[in-house]
Amino acid sequence: MTEKKIQFSRQKVSLHFGGSFSQLKDLVPKKNTVLITDEHLFQLHSKKFGGWQTIVIKAGEQHKVQASVDHVINQLIDMKANRQTVLVGIGGGVITDLTGYIGSVFMRGIAFGFVPTSILAMVDASIGGKNGIDVGAYKNMVGCINQPNFLLYDASLLKTLPDGEWRNGFAEIIKHAAIRDLSMFRQLEKADLKFYQKDKDGLEKLIRRNALLKCSVVQEDEFEKNIRRLLNFGHTLAHAIETPYGLPHGHAVSIGMVFAAKLSEQRIGFKGAERLQRLIAQYGLPTHLDYDREQTFSLLTSDKKKEGADMNFVLLEKLGKAVIQKIELNTIYNYL
Repeated sequence: MTEKKIQFSRQKVSLHFGGSFSQLKDLVPKKNTVLITDEHLFQLHSKKFGGWQTIVIKAGEQHKVQASVDHVINQLIDMKANRQTVLVGIGGGVITDLTGYIGSVFMRGIAFGFVPTSILAMVDASIGGKNGIDVGAYKNMVGCINQPNFLLYDASLLKTLPDGEWRNGFAEIIKHAAIRDLSMFRQLEKADLKFYQKDKDGLEKLIRRNALLKCSVVQEDEFEKNIRRLLNFGHTLAHAIETPYGLPHGHAVSIGMVFAAKLSEQRIGFKGAERLQRLIAQYGLPTHLDYDREQTFSLLTSDKKKEGADMNFVLLEKLGKAVIQKIELNTIYNYL
């Protein structure tokens, strides 16, 4: 296991790469640690949770809501949790989002860390300190930015990950390459999902590369005033179609990236839209969706990136370089 420490504004985060779940006991004291996971993961890895205080919630994005927060907090109170208690989220993006949010608000803030168990969580959701919940169809409408104490990476947990969740996570990897890393984009073009599923060393290197790429962007702009907004590439449309159409997050982002690439082509002369679309399809991800224009626009205009009559939209100048452009909402409506 190798450790990389990243200093953010209020918190130093330790990333433990090439680790094992069994090493969690070396990072946190069992007696005052509470693990938070979902039913699916608890059943798959029940032996790993032996001896740990564990709160189990229902699986799925539909449970990333206030009711789940209340459920966990009531159990923490029953367990007599206090300010010395440490929460550890074991799971994908839903679990890490919820755990970080609960850790940030319970008793006005206690320590928390993550053991991400999906590709998406390892390269994106668990990194950067964004924690929160959904409100109805509105993604991540309530939350905070607060960094975890640590992340423990155990690639063996991916063995039970369904193919659909592998594809889901690779959407965020493709996003990182498109906005910030042309050489990684080319590397991805030479491989496919099966290659990384078989090549453990290659996968671990790719996960580390993406985790550190996201950390570097967040370090520059932790509270999303400027450059961190680039990480929203594909997400503006994605957040408007994900919940209404029951799409996995990565699928929605893939469709959103294709839309943003075509928008980039028309507005700033981006030349790589077809190449990006090919790569997305190469990893088994969707590139389009027949959605209801009015409903989608209504949800899109409630996005946190809206400023008055404009939307801060992430476009591609070229592969490996993204820019932020204010676009009038009427213009986005016409493109939809």
